[in-house]
Amino acid sequence: MKLKSLMLGAAAVATATTAQAADLPVAPEPVDYVRVCDAYGARFYYIPGTETCLRVGGRVRTQVVVNNVLDDGNWGDRDADGYSWLARGYLYLDARTATEFGTLRAYVSMYGSSTNGDNSSFNLDNAYIQWGGLTAGRLGSNFDIFTGQAFMGVVTRDWSDSTLNQIAYTAAFGNGLSATVALEDRSSRESGAYGGTRAPDVVAALGISQGWGSAQLSGALHQVYPDVANNRATAGEDNLGWAVGGGVVFNLPLANSGSNIFFQGFYADGALSYIGNAAGVSDYDGTGGTNSGYSLSAGAYIQATSTVGLALDGSYASIDNAGTDVNRYAIDGSVQWEPVSGFAIGADMGYSNTDNGSTDTDELLFGVRMQRTF
Repeated sequence: MKLKSLMLGAAAVATATTAQAADLPVAPEPVDYVRVCDAYGARFYYIPGTETCLRVGGRVRTQVVVNNVLDDGNWGDRDADGYSWLARGYLYLDARTATEFGTLRAYVSMYGSSTNGDNSSFNLDNAYIQWGGLTAGRLGSNFDIFTGQAFMGVVTRDWSDSTLNQIAYTAAFGNGLSATVALEDRSSRESGAYGGTRAPDVVAALGISQGWGSAQLSGALHQVYPDVANNRATAGEDNLGWAVGGGVVFNLPLANSGSNIFFQGFYADGALSYIGNAAGVSDYDGTGGTNSGYSLSAGAYIQATSTVGLALDGSYASIDNAGTDVNRYAIDGSVQWEPVSGFAIGADMGYSNTDNGSTDTDELLFGVRMQRTF
């Protein structure tokens, strides 16, 4: 009897213990919430499980450009397109991580386009890594200073504006002063029929950026390497081309924030891409020598109201092409309206004239654009 009572009591205790254990709260699984990263500005977030901050953005652009409407332009040629209708989408990715040697950054931007119904695959716009003062990858040339104010830029102006592969180091000295030295891919800088790549361009720049604006001095060395058909071994097979330039941007304190005016000038010998070379003159003259020239440009942007911006760019270039002067000037102006932050609508008009000694070509183009950046 005692044994039976003891067993019944043990069973009751076990049942009560099981019931109490079942009633205990269960700890929830840990959840990685997306955290805001404010170390690098707005719209950065920590990638869950890491200390890397990421910003995702993009842009959608659609525009129509009415091509050269003058008598010798597109509208005078039945087989030439009278307009170019573009739709383009961009994707931006910006990842940054703090390290003991400075910020480690990886940046990628790419886009896909459709022009007059012709679809293209995505193109790589920029892709580079930055760590401290070191930069490697594809981005704008360190030689370039200012690349225009106009909303669209329907005509090409004469200044350097190149995106290319490079490796560069920038040293910051404080008070906005910095110096850069870089090796940049020569391929995008070849004017004329070139042989295979041998040496990258060497580029150096000294810049300053302060409250009044910014200024830069640039220099470049460029290997002139004609292909077999254009090689002149007896007159010196290869040449060393070079270019120098300087520019300054002044903020306009009497106008609305963002208003400014810029001036810049470049000279090149055997490296005509560095002055823009919209006329397409070869770096070499066909007799073993090189062609040289200069370009001058200026522009202004006025933030007329909080939503309306006005821009005007102009340039002039003169090149000595084997003893024949090639002269070109271009002007481009635009008005844009930004009723909502990141959303802009604008119109653009541009004119250019190119005189190569035997022909004189005029261009007049118009364009409208709608653009949303996020």
